[in-house]
Amino acid sequence: MTLSRRPLMAALLGAAPLAVPALAQAPAARDDTSRPITLVVAWPPGGGTDFVARLLAEQMARELGQPVVVENRAGASGTIGHAVVARARPDGSTILLGVNSTYAMARHLFPGRGYDDERDFVPIGRLATIAAYLCVHRDSPIRSVTDLIAAAKAAPGQMTYASPGAGSSGHLAPELFFKMAGIQVETVTYRGGAPMVQAMLSKEVNMAFLDVVTALPYVRSGELRALGIGSRNRLDLTPDVPTVAEAGVPGFECNSDYALLAPARTPDAAIRRLHAAAVAALQAPAVRDRLTANGYVLEPGTPEEWPAYLRAEANKWGDVIRSRGITLE
Repeated sequence: MTLSRRPLMAALLGAAPLAVPALAQAPAARDDTSRPITLVVAWPPGGGTDFVARLLAEQMARELGQPVVVENRAGASGTIGHAVVARARPDGSTILLGVNSTYAMARHLFPGRGYDDERDFVPIGRLATIAAYLCVHRDSPIRSVTDLIAAAKAAPGQMTYASPGAGSSGHLAPELFFKMAGIQVETVTYRGGAPMVQAMLSKEVNMAFLDVVTALPYVRSGELRALGIGSRNRLDLTPDVPTVAEAGVPGFECNSDYALLAPARTPDAAIRRLHAAAVAALQAPAVRDRLTANGYVLEPGTPEEWPAYLRAEANKWGDVIRSRGITLE
């Protein structure tokens, strides 16, 4: 599958001045608790990652006793924001809220992104995950995952699904599903979750994987039918919706995973301090309750757990991208 890279390359080129002044590797630095912490979000304001970041920043500031300021550095599937943090001074004053669509998927699509996910970052730890519903319109004759698979096999390439853009988790989750189910479905690309919902409501496409925050109001109202959810377990908010794995595709799991990262060579004392503050922030009712009410599952992890998780996640999506012939050329 070949996808246009012009908008992505334009974004990369347009962002070049941000990265050029700091191309040299920053020297090691001491943990500096006197300066505000910049929490970089590699996506625009208003999205799911920005929502998590702003909740987290406010509570972490209380835990740390110093300001935590969210800074959006969007573009090129998150790689611009990652590049900014990779080149930042490693003193604990700049950190990144990363998502697996960038730290595990983008490496297979952006080989020239200007940083290495293992070499140029150190983990603070995973934070939370959010899954997506596999949805159809309420008027669709398809009422289950097995119905959908049977319909797609009966008419290869005739069914369509909505994608929010090349290389995104909303694009690759369906590709993993199609691979595991052995079906062929055609892509229709939209600019984000809201246009995808409108396409579903107007019956422009047959199906979509929509994140919980986007889909839940329409699932609850009955306008969209959730056939399954991509998480490991059923979601407490919709206990009657089965997982895709139990509904017909054993082993299927796909979430957007959030993690905090820092530039390589950030002092261990700073990492430990930031990790403790992040875990405490997730446990605070003001953060915990808002995240869980919106479908997020809190899964704080340690820095020590990160390498094995990252390796497995990167291998999983690399296999999907290669086997499905997905490129940005």
